[in-house]
Amino acid sequence: MKQIESLWQEVRDLSLGNASSVRRLDSPPAPLEFLRDFVSPNKPCLISGAATAHWPATALWRDRAHLARALASSSVTVHLTPDGRADSLVPIDDSSASPSRPPPPPPPPLCFASAHAERVPFAEALDMISRSSRESSFVAYAQQQNDCFRSEYGPLARDCDEHVPWASEALGSLPEAVNLWIGNHFSETSFHKDHYENLYAVVTGEKHFLLLPPTDVHRMYIKDYPAAQYSYIKETGEFELEVEEPIKYVPWCSVNPYPSPENLDSEMAKFPLYFNGPKPIECTVKAGEILYLPSMWFHHVKQIPDDTGLTIAVNYWYDMQFDMKYAYFNFLQSIEYQPIHDYTGTEGESEDL
Repeated sequence: MKQIESLWQEVRDLSLGNASSVRRLDSPPAPLEFLRDFVSPNKPCLISGAATAHWPATALWRDRAHLARALASSSVTVHLTPDGRADSLVPIDDSSASPSRPPPPPPPPLCFASAHAERVPFAEALDMISRSSRESSFVAYAQQQNDCFRSEYGPLARDCDEHVPWASEALGSLPEAVNLWIGNHFSETSFHKDHYENLYAVVTGEKHFLLLPPTDVHRMYIKDYPAAQYSYIKETGEFELEVEEPIKYVPWCSVNPYPSPENLDSEMAKFPLYFNGPKPIECTVKAGEILYLPSMWFHHVKQIPDDTGLTIAVNYWYDMQFDMKYAYFNFLQSIEYQPIHDYTGTEGESEDL
């Protein structure tokens, strides 16, 4: 449908204007400005370090000794995967769960794999994250979500704001959840969307986001995948991956924006709407900056640690309004999209979504 394909570019024009990147603000916006210029039109923005300059965390959290002292008596949840990709699609008989086994010749079916989660003393969690690599037996990432900053990291609360004042006033509520994220450069988050207005503050290191507006839903090739769970066996240093029983299905984005060189051609052939359509919007959030990520925007996240080897971030989830934007997105998603060409510059038929 030509109209949907035109919409992909039109929404970019509305979101970015004449620029090719997310609009940057030198200081926090006034509540009315934030609501009018960004929340209502569902447009992202990046707020400079002035937004968090008053946070003690911007200086203190670079010091591991401060974190260790503050959380000396705290236990936190750490998530373990073989390769740093939690909540992502993996083969059901996942060869990455045991690096010593070669992959099977035919591509196995995919499942939605959740990380192995365990609660450990904070000092142990920090050590596990620091030792993480794809050559080690696991990659650890503190990414519990579920309001984990307030439930697990309470002693750090004084180091940053309990909410984002100008956002809270604009949105008419306090955050539904505040989450803390601690990882290294092996931790990666696959493409997905959230039904929250997200204020994402990076405290140390950097986060690199790939962004797609909700109108690009057909380019994400969302399909239902069986849910599975990793279990980490400490004695052997290996993972087991089991599909949940009874089987339940999770709708998830099929696209990996960074396929390996040997898989690039096959991935581009499977997902031409993504790889040959408009490029995703790239946004790097540096220490001290806050990204406003509007509800329902698709995002993929990689990170770069600072010289201490860590990337630490706090994000504030505010309930979204289930208003006309939500109804419009659901309507668009319900349309069975049939490409009019294959996005390779030649006429032809593409596989239906």
